[in-house]
Amino acid sequence: MLALHSRSGTAANGGAAKPQAQAPATEAFAVLRLARRVWAVAAIHAEVQRLQEAHQELAARLLPGDRLVYLGNVIGHGAATIATLDELLAFRRDFLCLPGVEPEDIVYLRGAQEEMWRKLLQIQFAPGPREVFDWMLRHGLEPVLRGYGIDPAQAQAVLRDGAASISRWTNSLRAAIRQHPGHDELFASFRRAAYTEGGELLFVHAGIDPGAPLAAQSDHLWWGSPSFRGLAQPYAGFRRVISGCNPRGEGAHLDAFTCCLDGGAGFGGSLNVACFSPDGAIVENFAI
Repeated sequence: MLALHSRSGTAANGGAAKPQAQAPATEAFAVLRLARRVWAVAAIHAEVQRLQEAHQELAARLLPGDRLVYLGNVIGHGAATIATLDELLAFRRDFLCLPGVEPEDIVYLRGAQEEMWRKLLQIQFAPGPREVFDWMLRHGLEPVLRGYGIDPAQAQAVLRDGAASISRWTNSLRAAIRQHPGHDELFASFRRAAYTEGGELLFVHAGIDPGAPLAAQSDHLWWGSPSFRGLAQPYAGFRRVISGCNPRGEGAHLDAFTCCLDGGAGFGGSLNVACFSPDGAIVENFAI
């Protein structure tokens, strides 16, 4: 069972309020329409075996009207980058074969690892690209590079050579990604956040800044906010905000208006998966 450490309070009951300053459905934000329930998968960190087992469990539990959100950090830290992305694509095909399922019913959020990866592909524009690259390596991206056959030491040498050389290197990195069918498209599909169309549930990677509207959220989505867990009232009308990674190392928790599913996958912990009803309650959950 999913070990969620709860504090006092429950999610608000009653009719759903429309989120204030609701971000439109764009390539940045996904809207989960006609969702009876929403399954959320915590940070995976390239632990492909746990992901495969979680998918087997999910396949046995999915019901008509269920939606599925991966909460970011599907890559990073763990060594099985390629196998993890291939497993995500394989389960996507299976999920889309279910009766009534549409492509927008499955969503992948961009976590801190995917955000670093996106910026790596544009690192020629960064001030101090070698320092930025070294920081990315220390924060989990080295196994991703090695997964695509890229030697980090060779890359460090290129990063001393100027923008033109770095651009050629990032182009070669894009070419390496395209060697794996579906990977480029999967990376392009990652969203900043997702929410149910009635404004009941908001899904993010690591947290939010309670003082900013959804459309203005930036790094707090990927690196969290110390004030996220302490929400004393619903954020922008959402009954619950669900995250998949806890950068502060506090693990999973269930509070009055927030929930974090991080079980520590990739760091010796479990991969947590939970299913939410529109009122914010957890109706099913499991840990692998």
